[in-house]
Amino acid sequence: MEQAQVKQAKDLHKEQILSKVNVVGVGLGYKVTRGRRTDELCVVALVRRKVPEAALDQTELVPRELDGIPTDVVDVGELRAQAARTDRWRPAPGGVSIGHYKVTAGTFGTIVRERSSGERLILSNNHVLANSNDAAIGDPILQPGTADDGREDLDTIAQLARFCPIEFVSQPATCGIALGVVAAGNAVARLLGSRHRLRAYQSNPEAVNLADAAVARPINPAEVLDEILEIGTIGGTVGASLGMAVRKSGRTTGLTTGQITVMDSTVTVSYGDRTASFEGQLVSGPMSEPGDSGSLLVEAGSLRAVGLLFAGSEQATIFNPIREVLDCLEVDL
Repeated sequence: MEQAQVKQAKDLHKEQILSKVNVVGVGLGYKVTRGRRTDELCVVALVRRKVPEAALDQTELVPRELDGIPTDVVDVGELRAQAARTDRWRPAPGGVSIGHYKVTAGTFGTIVRERSSGERLILSNNHVLANSNDAAIGDPILQPGTADDGREDLDTIAQLARFCPIEFVSQPATCGIALGVVAAGNAVARLLGSRHRLRAYQSNPEAVNLADAAVARPINPAEVLDEILEIGTIGGTVGASLGMAVRKSGRTTGLTTGQITVMDSTVTVSYGDRTASFEGQLVSGPMSEPGDSGSLLVEAGSLRAVGLLFAGSEQATIFNPIREVLDCLEVDL
């Protein structure tokens, strides 16, 4: 069969095919049978999602042939102009900019479902949605985040619902006695002409964490999507294994890939002037940059979630195991 014949049939019936409510495009290509591409040319109908023939009205079915030319139906999803991940998205998918109104910006990880109600919630990090414990339940969550020109009056997409508190190993002291001692010591240092100054820190060496995670409740559920940019809709979870090939979709670096290099690790993470220790964490090579926090880690060969990105450096990226995240927040994928 000549390509010109297929094109002629496609052009002749193009408007008829495009008029069907589930169709978003039409072209020519090779027919796919049982998941494998054949060498048979055909007219291809691009649809939002494949629907069983029995569930469609006869008028909405794509004919099996057009003037003797075979057809095929390919699921491509909803087609949208490709905006930057730092832009305002409505509806918003996973992988784009988001953040508490008092932080810069992180990544909208994905949609999870509350175990008690089945309600859809936005998943990201505590330090992205809950300002590292300093937020209040109900605080506005912006998409995009403030670093990407998000504004509370225009871009509020959700409200903080709950978070896993971070226990800090060290943080600035709040004790009045300690602060008084430091103030006196610094006064003496100034009198002596010293340029050194004292700072008081509260120490809690026993503090250990498993997850830096939070969820937000969308103001309008129709304004958030289950899918993650360049990955798709997540279907369950899987435990990590050494050498596992993984990927993530984040606000700053987009889609990146890597593999699990270290498991069950204890790491010390800096949160500005505070420090926290995390146990049982996953480590990969460099897959992220600032602003990617909150990205969902996904197994490369499937749509199963592995972890939640929350920290990194130029040499490595750190993830909470997904099961710890879901159990802490009482949600499921």
